[in-house]
Amino acid sequence: MTFPGESNTIPFPSGRADGDTLGGRIWRARDALGLGLEDLAARLGLPEGTVSGWERDHAEPETKALFMLAGVLSVSPSWLIAGIGEAPSDPSGEEHLHPLMRQLQEIHKLHDQTGKAIALLEAEVAKLIKKDQG
Repeated sequence: MTFPGESNTIPFPSGRADGDTLGGRIWRARDALGLGLEDLAARLGLPEGTVSGWERDHAEPETKALFMLAGVLSVSPSWLIAGIGEAPSDPSGEEHLHPLMRQLQEIHKLHDQTGKAIALLEAEVAKLIKKDQG
């Protein structure tokens, strides 16, 4: 809803989510650490099927488990929950990545850059409109 004198332009382009699901982020963080599903489940003290269900987005962890999961995976809870913040990096580098994964990473970077460019353009357009009206 917009009120008179307000604009629908979002003033903060930073903090955009990465576009992945909770399950996808769990898998990415686990993979970056080189942990198997069985290893992660053991570290959490949970059945493998429970963690597998989270990764496949068939279920979501309760709050306490989510924070434990973030700690075990060495990621922030905000990244794990919403994809906001620093994604885990693969300490071994990207040489082993499948070419399609490298392309996907590049597209994610381009998507982020495009989002920032759009936000800046929206801000400039809003300034021009305000200038013309005032």
